[in-house]
Amino acid sequence: MADFQYYQFFNDKTEQMSTTDVLDDISHLKYRCYSYTFIIITCVIVLALFIFIVIGGLVYKNRWKFRYFMYRTRNTFFGHRNTAYYTAIKNYQFDAFISYAEDNTRFILDDVIPRLETENVSLCLHQRDFLPGNAISDNIILAIQSSRKTVVILSNAFLKSKWCLYEFNMARMDSIYSRGEDISLVLVMLETVPDSAMPLEMLRWIQDNNYIEYTTDHEGNALFWDKLKSVITQ
Repeated sequence: MADFQYYQFFNDKTEQMSTTDVLDDISHLKYRCYSYTFIIITCVIVLALFIFIVIGGLVYKNRWKFRYFMYRTRNTFFGHRNTAYYTAIKNYQFDAFISYAEDNTRFILDDVIPRLETENVSLCLHQRDFLPGNAISDNIILAIQSSRKTVVILSNAFLKSKWCLYEFNMARMDSIYSRGEDISLVLVMLETVPDSAMPLEMLRWIQDNNYIEYTTDHEGNALFWDKLKSVITQ
């Protein structure tokens, strides 16, 4: 400030202030401004991080719901190009989509197909019925929506497959949001699977819904197939 020494300064009580007092007050004000600026910036950063964490948590918690509705919306707006898609989901082309791990293929070929398809239960199997040229995710959604039920053959190998878990979660979303009161997801416990190996979504589903346990016992085995057929066709 030019010619600073020639200015006269007064406080709010109209008392004259010395140049030294004025300079001290200015320094104090600068310090206070810097302090408030730091506090404001810190608060903004903390608030932004909090919002980011909350949104990230919500997105992660509902990630399967978002994925399901994303595919469903995409098929709604662009599915008009695929007449087979609408025909399949409108008329339920299959009684059941069988979701299983590659390690359990022998069980599907030797037991599931002979036991159910000979009883006129139509099955959708990824190795046999998925459309070539389509994305795997699109084939999975189509298989789920074009089947009355999705039967998950739950095993330790199933839990190690990302596509098997994808099929389970998409079928879970479809059962919750597209089937009304009709529970379309059926779990078959093929072998002992520890709770610690299951994802939280699967544990909650098992706690809230019944599952069918496979057994090799002669009488129990016959009862198992009768019950599975009944659940699929009901």
